[in-house]
Amino acid sequence: MARRKRKLDPKADPFLDRERQKYDRPVPSREFIMDFLEEQARPMTRDEVSLAMGLEDPDALEGLRRRLIAMERDGQLVQNRRGGYVIVDQQELVRGRVIGHHEGYGWLAPDAGGERIYLSPRDMRQVLHGDRAVVRLIGLDQQGKPEGRLVDVLSRANETLMGRFFSESGVHFVTPQNKRIHQDIIIPAEHTAGADDGQLVVVSIHQQPSLRHQPIGRVIQTLGENIAPGEEVQAAALTFGIPVEFPPEVQGEMRHVPEAVPDRDKQGRTDLRDMPLVTIDGADAKDFDDAVYCEAKPTGWRLVVAIADVSHYVRPGTALDQEAQERGTSVYFPGRVVPMLPEALSNGLCSLRPREDRLCMVCDMLITKNGEIRRSRFYRAVMRSRARLIYDMVARMVVDRDAALRERYQEVVPHLDELHALYKALRTARSRRGAIDFETTETEILFDPEGRIDSIQPTQRTEAHKIIEECMLAANMATARFLRRHRVPALFRNHERPEGDRLDALRDFLRGVGLQLGGGDDPQPRDFARLAEKLKTRPDRELVQTVMLRSLQQAVYHPDNEGHFGLAMDEYAHFTSPIRRYPDLLVHRAVGHVLDGGRGSGFYLNRDAMLALGEHCSMAERRADEATRDALMIMKCRYVREHLGEEFDGIITGVTGFGVFIQLEDIYVEGLVHVTQLDSDFFHFDPIRHQLSGERTGRVYRLTDRVRVKVARADPDERKIDLTMLGHVGPDGRLQPVVSGDDGRKPSRKGGPRRGTGAGPRPQRGRRRGGRN
Repeated sequence: MARRKRKLDPKADPFLDRERQKYDRPVPSREFIMDFLEEQARPMTRDEVSLAMGLEDPDALEGLRRRLIAMERDGQLVQNRRGGYVIVDQQELVRGRVIGHHEGYGWLAPDAGGERIYLSPRDMRQVLHGDRAVVRLIGLDQQGKPEGRLVDVLSRANETLMGRFFSESGVHFVTPQNKRIHQDIIIPAEHTAGADDGQLVVVSIHQQPSLRHQPIGRVIQTLGENIAPGEEVQAAALTFGIPVEFPPEVQGEMRHVPEAVPDRDKQGRTDLRDMPLVTIDGADAKDFDDAVYCEAKPTGWRLVVAIADVSHYVRPGTALDQEAQERGTSVYFPGRVVPMLPEALSNGLCSLRPREDRLCMVCDMLITKNGEIRRSRFYRAVMRSRARLIYDMVARMVVDRDAALRERYQEVVPHLDELHALYKALRTARSRRGAIDFETTETEILFDPEGRIDSIQPTQRTEAHKIIEECMLAANMATARFLRRHRVPALFRNHERPEGDRLDALRDFLRGVGLQLGGGDDPQPRDFARLAEKLKTRPDRELVQTVMLRSLQQAVYHPDNEGHFGLAMDEYAHFTSPIRRYPDLLVHRAVGHVLDGGRGSGFYLNRDAMLALGEHCSMAERRADEATRDALMIMKCRYVREHLGEEFDGIITGVTGFGVFIQLEDIYVEGLVHVTQLDSDFFHFDPIRHQLSGERTGRVYRLTDRVRVKVARADPDERKIDLTMLGHVGPDGRLQPVVSGDDGRKPSRKGGPRRGTGAGPRPQRGRRRGGRN
């Protein structure tokens, strides 16, 4: 069959107007090139593409060359050995981000979403955790999961990292603190910077790994033998590659940012300065990015949610925007924040401080008495917050009816009362939708003057927390509908339904405790909500709720709206926090583009760019969570050192083949009882029932069991707290001691030989099965 040969007219490019706005001499858009290559259904060289598109001018040819290079760099295209370009995500090629495992293998998380792709240790020798890559699907692994082979590395994620320096037999290397980075970094003798064996160092990687050699680097900073008190946040940031200091280019741009909003910036905006908008936040908050106002209407309420207009100050293509994109999110460490934006913006010009003029983007909604959004509109405005309120204060005004506070804030109290009434309607609508509500315990860390943990206290969410949460959810839902209606590229916040192995495991567990999840093979949020309602009077409520929570998937950012399963919303996006989340900033730009009369096809970012940004922002969110847990664990290890040898009651929060994780009551710290520290017995791990069962004694350690333990060891450098099991705690609070097994007999192995994968759980006896993923 003859190949089709026809010349394309570049003027037929549907995105030509956008390209003309960006370049003096526009070249074919990425979409036009992708559509052409897909139509050809074969690899094509650059010369073939230029010939088919009728490009002859040297500037046009150079523009095409640069565009193809950029598309290859961004993972849209890959070149074969003959120089032909092939579309990634076609012909079994998939791009995404590498996720490492400490045992040497890993996965690729596809940009487009879906199941992770297994990467063998051989492929993982060429990459490090966080790298972006293209892989070719080659089949299924032993567990029936997709397996891939590395084709190309698109970008590297690790330029510097923190680890421990070692010298053995004349060879110098650094073992990374991040356990997902499984390769040691080789350090040439001339680049050790005088580091001593066993010291913590920061290294710069100047040669990334390949199939034939490990990564090679140089020591750029020596930190000492241990992480010093007060340095936990810095250590966690270095371990997980979180930028802390802003580069000189950003600092240079910030010199031109005014201290107050200039009058010229207020022109052309809706003036809301007479509207009594208020901010409601925690007592220690400094960046106020949302304000609310509510008034009663005959059919319901008018709700105004005003959000800081960060997009006015952070423009595409600037160093400030590039740095915000790289950070992806602010990171809220214990006692310190690493902001996405410099403080002059996040705590200054963008923060909706009381009695100061501020620029904002407004979602103005009319909500019915049934809690349904009847209509909404968006506009740019200038506002002046009437008051900076805190959650406890608002709860005392609208719930406890505190007379003194209501008198003090009499100007805004009527609107707060309407907010409270609206909240009740929104909560009723939430229940009617079938949104999933789980009760969890949150904690607050109190520090001493030296910055060490003084105590960890449980916190309670007040009615005021829930009022603001429902207001923000309503604005986010309205925004997602707006974006879909106008078909402008943006990032949605997707939370997909549980499926596959997770759903099967949950159903197996529920059958074991006499419960059933409705919905058949396609359970809906309402099915989960009904099950959660049944748990309220059951003694095993916490156990079942924990297993249900772990069956749910992680929410991600993606340009295709898939809805939010947990919230039971068909459309959902993040609009309300552009000071601290880059996806929200992108959403604001998309909304602003429509307000300025733009169409979806004319937006400065296309779907493919949004796909990569969504994956990056999802990664940045996970990175922030991991870094925060890491810093907190260092602090908790130091805190627990003061309690060595003490006994605590606790709850089993995790069960694995190598032991049980227990959260200690009163101090809210989690530690591990290794399987070798349990009874003198062989233990079977049952992942369905989330339990370890003794083969001889019959003793069972199950998720959410209440036990008593002794603190044996706390190692801040290893982020480990080791506990010794003393026994279960009965309903009366009395200890049920561990059976010693010292009855003159050796532990029995009766019951047949040990069985491999697929034949049931294996007995565990002192075999370390690896850490938590």
